[in-house]
Amino acid sequence: MKDKLWLLFILITVVTWGVWGAFSGYQIQNGIPDTVVYILWALSMIPCAIVALVINKGKFMHDAKSALLGCTVGLLGAGGQLVLFKALTLGPSYIIYPFISMSPVIVITLAAVFLKEKASRWQIAGIVVALIAILLLSLETGQEGSPVSGWLWIVLAVLVLFAWGIQGFFMKFANNSMDAESIFVWMALTALVLIPVAYYMNGDAAAFFAATPVTVSLKCFGIQILNSIGALTLVYAYRYGKAVIVSPMEGLSPMVTVLLSLIILSVIPNPLQIAGICCAAFAMYALSK
Repeated sequence: MKDKLWLLFILITVVTWGVWGAFSGYQIQNGIPDTVVYILWALSMIPCAIVALVINKGKFMHDAKSALLGCTVGLLGAGGQLVLFKALTLGPSYIIYPFISMSPVIVITLAAVFLKEKASRWQIAGIVVALIAILLLSLETGQEGSPVSGWLWIVLAVLVLFAWGIQGFFMKFANNSMDAESIFVWMALTALVLIPVAYYMNGDAAAFFAATPVTVSLKCFGIQILNSIGALTLVYAYRYGKAVIVSPMEGLSPMVTVLLSLIILSVIPNPLQIAGICCAAFAMYALSK
């Protein structure tokens, strides 16, 4: 069973992130600024970090090497989110999201080159099909109502792509010398450290919190904590599984989003999404063999 623990943890990540994706529209509908969402997400990391410390019986690795690796993982992830928020104000999400969804390619390449990870034939087929599924599930039809501003968004999207790809590699690399719980605590700390940056990216953040009912903020917090739970189980997945396998499966969470949208929100998936679901189903089977 132990050799399949990675599968259990990554499936939890896929489900929690998929549910998070399905209901994240609530934030937009209530006019919550992206930077405010970041702040609530960073705060939602706190209870998950406490759970991690309890599981680890209070042990927290804070030597120089662990601090460096932990901050690297955390800053790449949280920093990537902040850059993404800015990119989405300048460029179309229907191009940006499919582009950054290819970050597993970076993880797979780095893991194969530096960690010498290999995959079976079934798993190689699963990786290829998973990447296709990720792209199909991330594509959006139609055009954005907001105009595209310049070319800076392309540069920012590239930064997010590499930030999240390199983060996945370092998450696996850090697990070789650190416990997963300490890695996550460092991720939570770095997310909190970047709150002032998010705050100053949107000068209306304080005004928003002051004018918004507490129930709205709490609901947004509840949605964001699903993302944090998935991040915690993702660290565990990288502890027990190969990065070349965990990373592509991580990107299949939109499959859950599409299915939930179909069942709960009565949204009919487009042909590309249906093809993506079929590819994702095969990829999950092949990667788990």
